[in-house]
Amino acid sequence: MSGFIDARAVPSGTVIETDVAIVGGGAAGISLALALAPTPLRMVMLESGGLGFDSKAQALYSGEESGYPYLKLDASRLRYLGGSTNHWGGWSRPLSEIDFEARDWMPHSGWPFPRREIAPYFKRAQSLVECGPFVYDHGARWARSQGAPLPLAEGGVYTSWFQFSRMRGSVLPTHFGQRYGDDIKRIPRLSSFLHANVTAIRLAPDAGRVERLDIATLSGKRFTLKPKLTVLACGAMENARLLLASNDVASQGIGNGADLVGRFFADHPIPRDTATLVVFDGQLAPFYTNNAILGSLILRATFSPTEDFQRRRKIPASLTTVENEVKLDELGQAAVVTVANVLGVDATGARAFSTGCGMELVPDPDRRLTLSGEHDALGLPRLKLHMRVAQSNFDHYRTALKELGRQLLAARIGMIRLNRKSRQDWIGVMDWGNHHMGTTRMAADPKQGVVDGDCKVHGIANLFVAGSSVFPTYGASNPTLNLVALALRLATHVRKQFP
Repeated sequence: MSGFIDARAVPSGTVIETDVAIVGGGAAGISLALALAPTPLRMVMLESGGLGFDSKAQALYSGEESGYPYLKLDASRLRYLGGSTNHWGGWSRPLSEIDFEARDWMPHSGWPFPRREIAPYFKRAQSLVECGPFVYDHGARWARSQGAPLPLAEGGVYTSWFQFSRMRGSVLPTHFGQRYGDDIKRIPRLSSFLHANVTAIRLAPDAGRVERLDIATLSGKRFTLKPKLTVLACGAMENARLLLASNDVASQGIGNGADLVGRFFADHPIPRDTATLVVFDGQLAPFYTNNAILGSLILRATFSPTEDFQRRRKIPASLTTVENEVKLDELGQAAVVTVANVLGVDATGARAFSTGCGMELVPDPDRRLTLSGEHDALGLPRLKLHMRVAQSNFDHYRTALKELGRQLLAARIGMIRLNRKSRQDWIGVMDWGNHHMGTTRMAADPKQGVVDGDCKVHGIANLFVAGSSVFPTYGASNPTLNLVALALRLATHVRKQFP
């Protein structure tokens, strides 16, 4: 990929001028660059890493953690071209209508626009993540050759569907750096720098606009970029860190007048073995336990609470997956026999499965990133994450599992045993989606968010933020498809800044 520029070869003191600076070469930054490619705008994309993994670049993510047990900050992101698409699982699903709603029972909820504002960008995003035709909750029709969904009784949980990313050559999933590297090189007015780290965003004296970006390499080179418009697209951790650390003009940090930058950090908890699902006749279509590969379409069935059930029971979203088959202990076997006898069904062929899930966390301003007293190799303050997960999040998820169990019993097809209740139960089986969200949240009111509905930082005329750091609420869907759609929508607003 000789078309990329190695920032380590740029002479120190160089000043580069451009129309648009895109800080970050992950899914959001690459999608934005591709969307702006047909325009006459001069663009610069700055990627901290190179074309492959480098431990010294990766170490720039290192930080501190406190509170609820979580992942090491340098272990959940990859710092080279393509960003976290270099290790994502390809799970894709659009956010739902309710995810955008302000709900009086969920504090700090509500996007500044409804789902229909982003919906026109989903199909282009679907193409970029290479998930095949836009099917999702019509998946049963496409997967009928493998069987039918479980015939649940009417109620608050239904069979929902994920789709999966796949590259040409049947490689799963799409790594944006590999897949779109050549496309990036062919954009005539785009200069893409590798090993280029933004160390400060420099504001004008009146703090109303960005004047320049300070750039450094780990080899010691330092130069300057003067863009007319800047888009931060380097992830929920680094977006927040750059805004907080750029405090020479705005002493509290850029966009942080309401003390919101870094707050509302979120990820999707993915606890394992949350329940045991029993199917009395043993018949479970394979698309529940494995991906169904149907030509260019890859599907996986899950169980979701309906939007109406979420509203009535005042619970956030979740997606329950069916995992490996398990053997019931003697008590579990006796419970199945007893329940089957009461229902008058044959359970001699019963099979049991472990379930996992992806959960939506309720927004929490005290789950946050702050700057620590340590500095990285470039001189930037490192981050400290204080992680909090209220027990109520797990209680809400148990509500959805109980409803699934009720519907199985009402349909006389199966039952569920809940395996987790106490906080320690959940901690012991916890995994995470590595889906960083929320640290530069979106809101129409600058007292409630860092960016507005167009992803522009409140009070800064030419600074925008792309990626899932702007999500005010999170849904249970994996963020990649959604943040790509949001980046495509942002491209529309960027164009309008250059009449």
